[in-house]
Amino acid sequence: MLEPGIELRAESRVRARIAVLLDTSRSMRFPASPGGPSRAEELVRWVQAHKADLEKLASRFQVDFYGFDKELQPADAGRIAAARDARAMGESLAQGPATDILAALTGAAAAGTAGRPLAGFFLASDGADNAELAEGISGPAGTELHKLAAPVFALPIGAQAVKDLAVEKIAVDDFAFVRNQVTVDVTLTARGFGSTDVPVVLKREGQVVAQKTVHVEGDQARYEVKLSFVPDRTGKFAFTVSVPVYQGEALAQNNQRSFVLKVIRDRVRVLLVVGRPSWDVRFLRQLLKRDPNVDLISFFILRTPGDDPHSSQDELSLIPFPTQEIFQEQLKTFDLVIFQNFNHRPYRMSQYLDGIAAYVRDGGAFAMIGGDQSFSAGDYAGTAIEDVLPVTLLPTGPTAVDETPVQLKLTDSGRRHPLVELAAGTAQNEQAWVRLPKLPGLNTTGPMKGGAQTLLQSSEGRPVLVVGEAGRGRVLALLTDSSWYWSFVAAGQELGPRAYETFWHSAIRWLVRDPALTPMRVTAERPSFEPGTEPPSLDVQVRGSDYGAAAGAQVTTVVSSAEDPVPRPGGSATAGADGSARIMLPPLAPGAYKVTATAKRDGVQVGEAEEAFVVAPTAREMIEAAPRPDLLRAIATATQGRVVEADDPLLSLPWRDPQRVEVGQRTSKPLWDNWKVLAALCLVVGVEWTLRRRWGYA
Repeated sequence: MLEPGIELRAESRVRARIAVLLDTSRSMRFPASPGGPSRAEELVRWVQAHKADLEKLASRFQVDFYGFDKELQPADAGRIAAARDARAMGESLAQGPATDILAALTGAAAAGTAGRPLAGFFLASDGADNAELAEGISGPAGTELHKLAAPVFALPIGAQAVKDLAVEKIAVDDFAFVRNQVTVDVTLTARGFGSTDVPVVLKREGQVVAQKTVHVEGDQARYEVKLSFVPDRTGKFAFTVSVPVYQGEALAQNNQRSFVLKVIRDRVRVLLVVGRPSWDVRFLRQLLKRDPNVDLISFFILRTPGDDPHSSQDELSLIPFPTQEIFQEQLKTFDLVIFQNFNHRPYRMSQYLDGIAAYVRDGGAFAMIGGDQSFSAGDYAGTAIEDVLPVTLLPTGPTAVDETPVQLKLTDSGRRHPLVELAAGTAQNEQAWVRLPKLPGLNTTGPMKGGAQTLLQSSEGRPVLVVGEAGRGRVLALLTDSSWYWSFVAAGQELGPRAYETFWHSAIRWLVRDPALTPMRVTAERPSFEPGTEPPSLDVQVRGSDYGAAAGAQVTTVVSSAEDPVPRPGGSATAGADGSARIMLPPLAPGAYKVTATAKRDGVQVGEAEEAFVVAPTAREMIEAAPRPDLLRAIATATQGRVVEADDPLLSLPWRDPQRVEVGQRTSKPLWDNWKVLAALCLVVGVEWTLRRRWGYA
């Protein structure tokens, strides 16, 4: 009574099966002809134009529709035929990362309903196979086609692309040095071109940094181009190599390729100010001068403004120390300032100490090395320099320097800190420091400041190496002028100078915030991701200021690209017990991207890091996507089928028609599931309500 219906009974025969295979790979997004619609759009229009023909074919055979690319999947022919916008439908269909025709044919043959023999295949594709048939039909492939035991009728989609210019390959190092020349090796392919000149342009986030003109000849398909430029700043940048899109080109999407280049600092600009020559000064100065990554500016202060030379300035070889030029005009050009056993008062530098402290707070780096003219012995107590040092200073006096020999050892913070890592492994590193010779004495200081970390101390617990941060800058205090013992004396004890060199190289890298020594790191799983297959993933490592794991830190990311510099939200995650987290970003379109990760713990930011990566196709699908009707013709011939034209009627094709078997079928059709029944019900209820109001019952 409540669900009336009609039961329909019919008899039909077991019909042979036809597998219709529609190419849904990304190469179908390319134009079917120069300036024309895409191949996918042309395929959709073919389905719509042959809707009646397909229905007639379905009345005689069981027609199974499949879409194929790298995988085989069922297709909804009705939805394709009913699409109002053929272009949009084509774009939604052509999503596959590769084309595998042989796998699609064998998969469709095996996917059929049991007991239904194959009458044949209908294959609609551009033929741009980049799997087993990429080089043609080999012996094993021919055997697989023969096993199908059914003809393949192939419909080529798109004309032969005879004109195409593509950036096929880019070869460049993973990183480059700032202010040093970088060379990018580019491979171009040109098909269907006559004699012409092609400009090749290299851009960094929209700005042209290099270009070169290549002469293209009609008898040559591949060209090698070298583009050179000099990066002017450090960081990770998105670069694009592009060539013009010429009239008549079949493909335009492969006329450019993007990559990410990490530019690092190859030379750290260091200002070394020395009070007087010493063995410690000599060893450090020689080390910095030998380092090709350091641009050293050093001053030995051998003459004070109060000295009376009893001669004119023209007769003097020692010039006055250019304090104003160095500490006012040129200070910000240095990455690191080192005061080595230097007392500021004889050189009337008190007025410049505030500027040095401001330089540090603005992101500069400062190191003070001990001696009898340094720290408290150099009259720095109560000055702006003490404000940025990680230690407090005592008033000047005879106890400013203690000449008692000391043996070094690592502190708890030092066991985790990369600055004092001489050997891999905690036990080996501790042993390396213990084996070093004793130091002849230390500067004395007051208590450590908040946030400072003592990395090295004497066996009695006196601080030797203390590091900290002041504003956005970093500061190091080495309370001895005998670190050269780790080189000269250690070499005499057959330990070698490696400890001295490793320590100072690590100290400089930490002071100038070398990315390799930052507490927080974010790394893309791969430098390049395939679009449409999987979202980019990031591995994040978060550590606190003491380089201990920042467990529980909340990590959030924002993503920007060269085409769209406005950051948009990425993924987020919570760091585990070891301070690590994995973040999955949303799917991204092809291009070069930069992601910024920020970590907070208890509402306080503990770190920030950046990473860059590329979303770009790596397969030949989007590079060599010229239509291949010759391959489709070979497949049809190998299976005793043929190539068909777009207007050929499908029923006229020589399908195999095996013996049929009659079976019964039953179908139930509900009557209430109809708009007319719903309208009648609404009418009855409406009339009843109207009469009740008129008669006063409502």
